[in-house]
Amino acid sequence: MPNQIPSFEEIKEVDRKLTEMRHQYYQNHDLFSFQWWFLLFTVIIPWVIWWKLVDKSRIKDILLYGFVLIFVIIVLDNIGSELQLWSYPYHLIHLIPQINPVDYSVLPVFHMLVYQYFRTWKSFVIANIVMAFLFSFIFEPIFVWLRIYELDNWKYIYSFPIYIAKALVVRWLIEFILKKAKGQR
Repeated sequence: MPNQIPSFEEIKEVDRKLTEMRHQYYQNHDLFSFQWWFLLFTVIIPWVIWWKLVDKSRIKDILLYGFVLIFVIIVLDNIGSELQLWSYPYHLIHLIPQINPVDYSVLPVFHMLVYQYFRTWKSFVIANIVMAFLFSFIFEPIFVWLRIYELDNWKYIYSFPIYIAKALVVRWLIEFILKKAKGQR
């Protein structure tokens, strides 16, 4: 018997059931747990620190870098989650299960500070290698230990070059855009 292709209506029904299951799970598992409070902390505190440290004279460039990076991080995270490479057992907001506080706060803030403080390409690359090491081999394992992040079909070593590559590509793109913008004036 050949496999039957599901209809769009069947997919919507499964999605509705999944949304209901996620809501129940969130209410009984995530909300106000230690992990939930930790995620809330990871959303707020990095941005407070960033505001105190950001070079206000370069804030537009730094924010442009950060927001482009957030976009790249979210796309990569959604692809990884969809491919079941990793998953997140705890969510801060259940209505947007893909919203991961690390994607919106911790990673972009660290990246923006590196972008701000390490202005030459050489120092920027070195700083991003150090940051990639810290995130891949220290912070990711801590998040796994806290059961906030699960490696389903992924290894920490795979993250290392991605942390570096995304920072370098986004910096190159931002410098290209800023150079073109200055040429237009």
